[in-house]
Amino acid sequence: MEVLTPSSVPRFSLFPNYSSTNKKSRGTHLLHCSRDVGERNGLSRAPISVELGSQIDADVHQSRLKATSSEKEEKPKDIWQLFKEAQQNILYLNKQRLLAKEELERVSNERDSLLDRLEKLEVKKETKIRRDNFSISSELLLRIDSLVLTGMIGSKEASDLRRLVMHSRGSLANDLYDTLSMNDTELLAELRHVSQKSKTDGFHIIHICTEMSPVVSVGSLASYITGLSCSLQRRGNIVEVILPKYACLRLDEVQGLREIQAEFYSYYNGQLRGNRIWTGVVHGIGVTFIQPVYYSSLFSHERIYGYPNDFERFAYFSRASLDYLIKSGKQPDVLHIHNWETSIVGPLFWDVHVNQGLAGTRVLLTCQSFDSQCLEQPEKLALCGLDPSTLHRPDRLQDNNKTHLVNILKGGIVYSNKVIIMSSIQAKGQVIDALGYGMEPTLAAHKQKLVIAPIGFEKSTWDPSKDNFLPQSYNADNMLGKSVCKVTLQRHLDLPEGTSEILVGCIYSDLSDFDLDKLKTLVWMASRRGIKFIFMRSGQIPVLSGALQLFQEEMQDENVKFIDKYDEGLLHLIISGSDIMLCQSYDDPLLQVPKTRHLEIWRIQSSLCV
Repeated sequence: MEVLTPSSVPRFSLFPNYSSTNKKSRGTHLLHCSRDVGERNGLSRAPISVELGSQIDADVHQSRLKATSSEKEEKPKDIWQLFKEAQQNILYLNKQRLLAKEELERVSNERDSLLDRLEKLEVKKETKIRRDNFSISSELLLRIDSLVLTGMIGSKEASDLRRLVMHSRGSLANDLYDTLSMNDTELLAELRHVSQKSKTDGFHIIHICTEMSPVVSVGSLASYITGLSCSLQRRGNIVEVILPKYACLRLDEVQGLREIQAEFYSYYNGQLRGNRIWTGVVHGIGVTFIQPVYYSSLFSHERIYGYPNDFERFAYFSRASLDYLIKSGKQPDVLHIHNWETSIVGPLFWDVHVNQGLAGTRVLLTCQSFDSQCLEQPEKLALCGLDPSTLHRPDRLQDNNKTHLVNILKGGIVYSNKVIIMSSIQAKGQVIDALGYGMEPTLAAHKQKLVIAPIGFEKSTWDPSKDNFLPQSYNADNMLGKSVCKVTLQRHLDLPEGTSEILVGCIYSDLSDFDLDKLKTLVWMASRRGIKFIFMRSGQIPVLSGALQLFQEEMQDENVKFIDKYDEGLLHLIISGSDIMLCQSYDDPLLQVPKTRHLEIWRIQSSLCV
């Protein structure tokens, strides 16, 4: 056995055999033992040649398989890593999007808030600009009352300042707008500075009444007071209203409501009783509210009328109203009282107050009807300072049928200079003979002072056979002019022409209450059938109530026309050209027609002052 020594170990070299004569053998690796190497290592020089090709191939193949497997394993890992990174990026971007959205919402809210503030400031600015001269003048007159009640000026100076306000209604009202925020001392100094005594052509009219729309409304009296007051004030007169301060007043309808910080006492039941005085403006009309202190329960009821002590309630108010006129130094041309509730003002005025600076004042009574008269025991007259023994007589307050009682409405008729009777069709003779509810003898005795005020269409103004506003007149026997008026109206309002088109006209007052839900339902149902509606206000006040504004906005329809600007000629054309006239109230005839009655009543009031 041959033993190999280190010097005989052959040298190994690993190389590929790329023999050109045997290309198929490329890639086969041979292990050769070189003699030289073996010799250098002291091994035997015997040639050793071992072929290891197949083993190496297997190792290389295994290594490649491992590399391929490793690559396959790494590829899903890389894809999952990319997915995770993408998902993280999406979440980050979504978070940034939400933050940006929140920031946009915040900016949008700030913008909306800023716009709201600007809008409110603009509204306040417009409100200040639009405050008409009537409102400013009325507030100035009420402030003058406050100056008198607090003892800062006397009755004579107060009359001069009121005359100044009445005469300089336009320019003075604008000049003194900012003075309304001054205290009484500053205001008085400013008024004295611009004072120029002058006489006004208008009249000073004060209503002592129990209702006024929209502050307190039960029946037709409320709309009558407000509509008449606005109409008369537009003609250059100064109009004021005195009301009880009921607990149920709609004070949100009163502009500039303030309490006069002064003591005011009125007579009742043998003593002077304290009152609180509040003032404000309603649709440009100065309003004074009287609130009893000692008898605070008189007007704390939920209703206005219908209590056992109604006479006591309104007798207190009537006496307090007259005492307030004396205390404030007012000297109106006309005291306008209404129905039995304030009829006691008539006897009080002539028996108690006329000689206290009111010699130039005249009393006007309006009766909506005679079915409510108020009969009371004579001794109750003493509560407000009247003498029952001098008034319980046939020619004064004694009731015509129940002679042991006094009739309060009768007292108003007897003691007033003029009496307006609201009637739609009855003539004066018919009212006196048949509609007096027992007052016929009294009405007959005072028939010279009775005036019938028309409710509805006054023939002299609205007769289509004589109406100069119409393109062609007509009457019941010849209706051809009616068709001409209708076509003219359709052309004027850009409505489809033709007599077959149904036109419904509605002339609504400035301040009347609407049953808007019913009105909307009616208009919607009829409009779907092609019926055309024309709405026009009967007054000239440019400000709509919020309810009416909302009604206009909701009724945006080609079949519905709203005319906000008052036009006398167009008013006549609507009434003559419409097929149907829509009335605001079936129960309240005062709401059915335009303001012709106001002109008639103005003439009556003017005749009192001549």
